[in-house]
Amino acid sequence: MIRIIHQRDKCIGCNACVEAAWSRWRMSRKDGKSILIGGIKKKYIYSAVVGDDERSENIQASVNCPVGIIQLIQM
Repeated sequence: MIRIIHQRDKCIGCNACVEAAWSRWRMSRKDGKSILIGGIKKKYIYSAVVGDDERSENIQASVNCPVGIIQLIQM
């Protein structure tokens, strides 16, 4: 399992995470920023625990993010 951590307030809305892991990320129509599906908000940081089957695509989402606001932690 991995924990995905997303600093949503720093998102620039480039859509790179959605292109890499479309099953876990969506773009908000309200503010144009990405949404971590299943993410739980704690202050300005969202986190979600996902299975290892989503690991590779979310690593790619993290690498593709131009502002480096997606982190993955192996659990």
